[in-house]
Amino acid sequence: MEDPWAEIGAGASQISSSSQGDDGTGPGGTSAPSTSTTAASGRPSRLTPRRLVAQPTRLQAVEDDPLGPLGASTTSADGSLPPLAPPVPPVKEQLPLRTTMPAGAGAAAKRSGPPDPHRIDDDDGFDQQPTGPRQPPPVQAAQPSPIRSTMQPSLSLEQAAKPSFQISVGDPHKVGDLTSSHIVYSVRTKTTSKAYKQGEFEVKRRYRDFLWLYNTLHANNPGVVVPPPPEKQAVGRFESNFVEARRAALEKMLNKTAAHPTLQHDADLKLFLESEAFNIDVKHKERKEPSLGESKSMLSSFGINVGGTNKFVEQDDWFHERKVYLDALENQLKALLKAIDGMVVQRKAMAEAAGDFSASLHALSTVELSPTLSGPLDALSDLQIMIRDVYDRQAQQDVLTFGIIIEEYIRLIGSVKQAFTQRQKAFYSWHTAESELQKRKASQDKLLRQGKSQQDRLNQVSAEVADAERKVHQARLLFEDMGRLMRSELDRFEREKVEDFKSGVETFLEGAVEAQKELIEKWETFLMQLDAEDDETVFYRPPVIQTNKSAGDTAVDRARARIDEDSD
Repeated sequence: MEDPWAEIGAGASQISSSSQGDDGTGPGGTSAPSTSTTAASGRPSRLTPRRLVAQPTRLQAVEDDPLGPLGASTTSADGSLPPLAPPVPPVKEQLPLRTTMPAGAGAAAKRSGPPDPHRIDDDDGFDQQPTGPRQPPPVQAAQPSPIRSTMQPSLSLEQAAKPSFQISVGDPHKVGDLTSSHIVYSVRTKTTSKAYKQGEFEVKRRYRDFLWLYNTLHANNPGVVVPPPPEKQAVGRFESNFVEARRAALEKMLNKTAAHPTLQHDADLKLFLESEAFNIDVKHKERKEPSLGESKSMLSSFGINVGGTNKFVEQDDWFHERKVYLDALENQLKALLKAIDGMVVQRKAMAEAAGDFSASLHALSTVELSPTLSGPLDALSDLQIMIRDVYDRQAQQDVLTFGIIIEEYIRLIGSVKQAFTQRQKAFYSWHTAESELQKRKASQDKLLRQGKSQQDRLNQVSAEVADAERKVHQARLLFEDMGRLMRSELDRFEREKVEDFKSGVETFLEGAVEAQKELIEKWETFLMQLDAEDDETVFYRPPVIQTNKSAGDTAVDRARARIDEDSD
């Protein structure tokens, strides 16, 4: 076999002319493909210009050749060898995946649903239908897992690191003699804080210990709204209702204090909750640090004077609006508390009236001779006793659910106002320190004008000016920090107020509904007994037979005795 590339330069024109006829057609009268003209010339010389001739093209279908165009004759019509075409680059074989269909089945049938990726149907009736691009396999919707997860919802790092407290105040009992009698409470604490020796412990405390805790926390943390204890009461402080209301208020105070992010780390709270010898520890602490018991300890620790004679004028509009709001809120809460007290008094009066009504019905049933009337009267008397108990219980619930929340927030507003007062004192201290600084600077300028004759005095005054500048800086930072702290405290106050009042109103309404349901059920039971007229034993109670009863105990006996005497 001759090399087709041997005579490229010399025989290029001869091969081109012999492969074409006079009319531009091939030997068979058919038009040679334009691609063959280019291919027959092999690789044209760069010196000879290429002549392009447009030729008609005829396509012939190859039916029996499995190799297609590659299986055509290798010789042309004139017996010359055609040039070899450049090799075809390799094509990556497409392997069928489990989720893809074969090429022949992709155009097979256009069914009404998503195609089955694992089934091939050879249906000739659908071969002629045009098909679009193959639809992706269907995706199953996510189904809930049948296995329930027992994991708790994740908490933030801050919440996980925050210690938890569960404090209960209970077991109130009276101790002491007539002159020194008081109520002692058991304070039980469960905590996860590592600052305490144990996770669960119990101590005994009286009311003045709670009051000491409030004053100490308020002095140690200026600007913080400290939950206050209930107020003192000189009259009726040993009554059961008052003791229970105070116990609930003290328990809520401790739990709110322990839940506060700042107050829960206070050392005095730890002393109150954990100390077994509380009075001795407090006295030892006051002897060691006497300034901690004063309300001005935080400001005095910087050497800053507190207090001011001039009237404070609020410069911040935000604080001015909050102060006006708190004054209005306090007035409204006091009016609401007065209305709640009136309602409680009314419920107690209704309970007392129901008790009097029951006593009168019972007295009437005892003198009634007919059992068909005395029985219902006595049953109605018992019903009124139960109604009296419901009214008493509902009055107590109103005090412990809604009234205690109103009283608590009236006291909290007082604590917020004390924080405002501390901020005013910090403002006065700042401006007092600035006035003192101006005086020191005036003395320094005076000494500077006198020259070097007062050098020792000048050094002393310069030191005093530096100390005054330090105090001004500390007082200003304290005032600004207290303002930022109070903003966050008032936001916290608003959030807790909404939650507490919502919970209190819901509990109040639930108690009222339950009380009315109980009354309706008792009245319906009584009416069902009255409707049973055919059964005379519903209200029947057998008479009590008394033996050895002396004559003349009652008016009937005396009347019978007189009749017997007359007959004799």
